[in-house]
Amino acid sequence: MESQYNHHNQEPANTEMELNNAVRYGSIETVQQLLEDGGDVNSKVKDGWTPLHSAVQRNNEAIVYLLLRKGADPHVKKDNGATPFILAGIKGNVNLLKLFLEKGSDINECDINGFTAFMEAAWYGKEEALRFLYESGADVNLGRVVDEEKKALNKGGVTALMDAAKQGHITVVEALVKEMNADVNICDNQGRNALIHAFHIGEAKDWKKDKEDIVIFLLEHGADVTKRDESGKTTLILAVERQSQVVVEAILDKNEVDIDDADKNSRTALMIAVETKNYEIAKVLCEKGARTDIGNLLEIASQTYNNEKIIELLQQFGSLHISSQPMVKWKPSSIRWGPQLQDLYGRYRPMIGKLKIFQYADFRIQRNSQGGVYLGLYDGEAVAVKIFCTDAENAEREKTCLEKCRTSNHLMTFCGWEERKNCLYLCLSLCERTLEEYFKMDDNADMSSKDILKTVFLAVKELHEFGFGHQDLHPSNILIDVTGKIFLADFDKCRKITADDQKDHIISEDLQGLRHLILYIAMRGKICFEALPKWCPEDIADCMEIDDLYRSLELPDKNIKVSEHLGHLIYHPYFWNEAMKYGVLTKVGNESDIKTRNTKHHNNTSEILKVLNCEDHPFKGWTQKVDQEVLDSMVAPFHAKAKKNPNKNKRVYDEDCVTDLLKLIRDMDAHYSEKSEEVKNIVRDPQEYFLKLFPNLTIFVYQRLSSIKYDKHFPNAQHPSQL
Repeated sequence: MESQYNHHNQEPANTEMELNNAVRYGSIETVQQLLEDGGDVNSKVKDGWTPLHSAVQRNNEAIVYLLLRKGADPHVKKDNGATPFILAGIKGNVNLLKLFLEKGSDINECDINGFTAFMEAAWYGKEEALRFLYESGADVNLGRVVDEEKKALNKGGVTALMDAAKQGHITVVEALVKEMNADVNICDNQGRNALIHAFHIGEAKDWKKDKEDIVIFLLEHGADVTKRDESGKTTLILAVERQSQVVVEAILDKNEVDIDDADKNSRTALMIAVETKNYEIAKVLCEKGARTDIGNLLEIASQTYNNEKIIELLQQFGSLHISSQPMVKWKPSSIRWGPQLQDLYGRYRPMIGKLKIFQYADFRIQRNSQGGVYLGLYDGEAVAVKIFCTDAENAEREKTCLEKCRTSNHLMTFCGWEERKNCLYLCLSLCERTLEEYFKMDDNADMSSKDILKTVFLAVKELHEFGFGHQDLHPSNILIDVTGKIFLADFDKCRKITADDQKDHIISEDLQGLRHLILYIAMRGKICFEALPKWCPEDIADCMEIDDLYRSLELPDKNIKVSEHLGHLIYHPYFWNEAMKYGVLTKVGNESDIKTRNTKHHNNTSEILKVLNCEDHPFKGWTQKVDQEVLDSMVAPFHAKAKKNPNKNKRVYDEDCVTDLLKLIRDMDAHYSEKSEEVKNIVRDPQEYFLKLFPNLTIFVYQRLSSIKYDKHFPNAQHPSQL
């Protein structure tokens, strides 16, 4: 065989392929000769295989050492991201694993599918390599890391223990759990733990004794039996499908599963036992209380021959023939979740008190570190069901908060709760999407940024008044229902506002969270929440008002109590409508110091004039922005009598004084009806005219007058509609 790689033969058509094939099938002498003749030690062939990859795959340590001496890159990756170190894990070669670690390989490096050397060793049952990698610092409980696209398809998250259980390596599973403290209840991105993976049937379509031993071992070591596989099958259903009576009994003995639970096709464990004619398992299920009135079991049993024994068993336990009933029509109110709710309504599910739920991916609203959020029907009404472990601290925290805030206007509505086994089910009013999802929609212009943010402010203020701080303000915790109403949700991190020394700190935490929401909402979610800029970009509408609101939360007014600060900011100019802004400008312009005094003469004697006409104000030369006809109409006499003394009623406006601009706005508002048609055609609407010319005038006036505590013209809690 060696002769086909002899360099004295005719010139090869592909030197890269020749070198790689020599590594795979030839001798070390042939490889060495090809390298001396100029072969590229790091050349790649199909799928990114290099000579070093091939040498590791062949498990040839001598060639590996030769290639490394000749300059082979020990960290080179195949097209799928696999490194020589990872391939050494597949082969279980401890010498090569040690070598590559010495060459700088990362103990937890992975390919594009998230496989590490440790996972590969577990998959292929390489126990010695697994122990070496563990002792070298491999992360035992690391789940396969995948990109967002794969994660969206629920791929990834699988651990070495799951791999070993799936492949039936009982000794590896035992070593991982007993010696390496592998967590038996970590779940992959489909919510499956190692126990579910142990039920996997391979290409041979059989389930061997080793798998049964693994399941029993995992059950003895605390595996959660309430998980489901990708088809919604419970561990009990899977055990029945695998025809393992010992596993069925072991699962039932834990008393943690609902014996009547069903998969996505509404098949219960008893149905499957009847379908497969497994009398012994059917008998166990019936004796343990499985319902015989679900799914017309007698008809299922009658469809196969020699099934009289099971038919007799079912009749003994009260099974009757059930006539098919027409489905009752039911129309859910939700648009987004309508099809899933209709499906849930029509399928059989064992009730949990008043709650009907199916913890399966098709009915999942949101994944989280607890039990997730699922669609449900509570007392016949569509709800979102948030699932916790009953002994979880955050479960009691959220339940307490929801119950206390039942009468709220802007907080998520609490519909009720149920508890079964070790799970707490909190039932909440169903919403269509989160704020993040809303901003990603093509048509997201129905709600203005100001309205959204004001509702969030009101919700947080309301929560504080109920005696809680949210502590986790994020766009994913702001929900929108089918009518477009906004709610604040997710109170599992909230804190009670009790002692005075903690009160300000808890509220301040929420105020800082609101700062980021201000920018996120103003920018309509165009930048992710975690990567927001420090200040509002200038191309965003009302950016000066946004920045002022942002600063007000960052550096609260020391003269205002922290607990009252949010209530004060709800009346910030950013939330004023156009009429309110214009009203403030006219009222300030109507101040006697501005309306009647000569600005330059009294500038140093009037505090209002002084603060508004500060040296660095941005409105110098403002008269150049106003149409000349409008200015002329205001400096001319106002009525016929004035013609006798033309200079008496003239208005002279100083282009460098803000107060004269305010005076002009006030004068135009007061005398607009007296203006000529020419002026009216230019101005049309004084409010729109001046706010468009000077969009930042309102926030400037607000900031300057607030600095001297002169806020009589601003709306507040006592006079919210004074304008």
